[in-house]
Amino acid sequence: MRRPHWPRRVFAQLLLSQTVVTVGVTTVTAGLFLAPVSSELDRDAMQRALSIAQSTAADEAVARAADRRDAHAAQADAEQIRLATGASFVVITDLDGIRLSHTDPGRIGQRVSTDPEPALGGRSVTAIQQGTLGRTARGKVPLRLPDGRIVGEVSVGISDDSIRHRMSAMVAGILLCAGAGLAAGLVATLLLARRLKRRTHNIALADISALLVEREAMLHGIREGMVALDRHGRIRLANDEAARLLALPADFAGRPVDAVLPPGRLADVLTGRIEGADLPAVRDDRVLVVNRTATDVDGAVITLRDRTELEALVRELDTTRSLTEALRAQDHEHANRMHTVLGLLELGRHEQAVAFISEQSGSHAAVVARISEQVQDPHVAALLAGKAAVAAEHGVRLAVTPASHLPDAALDARTLVTVLGNLVDNAVDSLRHAPAAGRTVEITLLAAGSTLLLGVEDSGEGIPDALRERIFDEGWTSKEAPAHRPRGLGLAMVRRLVERTGGRIAVDRGPLGGARFTVELPEALHPAALRPAAPLEVAP
Repeated sequence: MRRPHWPRRVFAQLLLSQTVVTVGVTTVTAGLFLAPVSSELDRDAMQRALSIAQSTAADEAVARAADRRDAHAAQADAEQIRLATGASFVVITDLDGIRLSHTDPGRIGQRVSTDPEPALGGRSVTAIQQGTLGRTARGKVPLRLPDGRIVGEVSVGISDDSIRHRMSAMVAGILLCAGAGLAAGLVATLLLARRLKRRTHNIALADISALLVEREAMLHGIREGMVALDRHGRIRLANDEAARLLALPADFAGRPVDAVLPPGRLADVLTGRIEGADLPAVRDDRVLVVNRTATDVDGAVITLRDRTELEALVRELDTTRSLTEALRAQDHEHANRMHTVLGLLELGRHEQAVAFISEQSGSHAAVVARISEQVQDPHVAALLAGKAAVAAEHGVRLAVTPASHLPDAALDARTLVTVLGNLVDNAVDSLRHAPAAGRTVEITLLAAGSTLLLGVEDSGEGIPDALRERIFDEGWTSKEAPAHRPRGLGLAMVRRLVERTGGRIAVDRGPLGGARFTVELPEALHPAALRPAAPLEVAP
């Protein structure tokens, strides 16, 4: 025989347990109500019998009939009272306990079946007794004349059948109320269980625990950031990677997104004010790709991917492609130059050939030499040398202004290279469709104590006044985005990097006619490297 087992589904467990509890509570409550009903009804019947007996004994005519032992008068009065009150019997006795009245006239003249002495002794008595008419609730009182002399007793009885009839009516009412309460409880239990079934998708209780453990392991084990929001836009949970990427405070749970993130594109994407797939956003110096998916309970699940390293690799790839294109162009140009030299030699113009070779080989070397002389930081000098070569192949002259000077004292060369590289790339890109003549990008680097001032200016069309603040917004771009990377992040990242160091960035129209970006980076240079060298002491 198979043993019954506890159901595994949460719905079934709740329904069964709540049903058992509801039935048990209803049964106990009904029992508590019914337990004292019998004794209460008996007590009520005895008090009622006593009250009838006292009212009867107060009638002087009844007392005088008992004193005269006038059974006829006593029987008439007793029957009138019995019929008026609904009592089972009203018995009047004389001083010897002989009946002067009875429901059965044949018992008149006989002694009462129960002891009359307590009432004849002057005491009122209530009791449940067995008599000639069966089990009854009785009230007995002495019968007195106006002078106080006891001449008999009055015994009134309420039959047990009438008491049980009242009890049955009360029990039926109590059971009816209990049944209604039980039915209401079972309906409420069923509705609650069905609601819980929908909410838990009818999953077994053990599976819920396993799912919770697996969810925690999954959330904190994956390398992508995950954030869950409720219907009010509050953060329900976020895994470790999301807290790291978003730099969330320790008490982020239960707080709105706008309360834990600064205003900007990232907060707009997370809250759904900006919609789309694979939306780029910037948090400090990190480039994130955000996807937001709505849930069935009006919340949302957000995934975050860190594209910072990938973005750096893409930029390096773009630089490599530019250099490859430059090398291909230089190879083509070199072949043309070699053909020119060969032609001069075949024509016997050796001096002109030597001059041509000297002129061609010294032009790029001169540019690199000028950059190295003015920019002593090796990282920045290498960046500008490479950018100058790439710009030259696109017909753009990249130059460092004569007043520029940058010592080898940069505290954070990576930030400096990122800021300067982005600005130079944007300047060169802006000139690709400009007239070939006069394509120029000028770079200014100045050290003012520990503060670094840098400027990048081009001879393009410039930036309209209405767009000079908007160009720093994440995702805004005037260019067509390539397939391998999003656009509109460079200037936003530059602004974040500059502001994080306490600096500022501004854009206006420069003397060349195009856009001029000016950046101020306080505490960007090492003060010790800026001190002039101590003069040499010459021995006398």
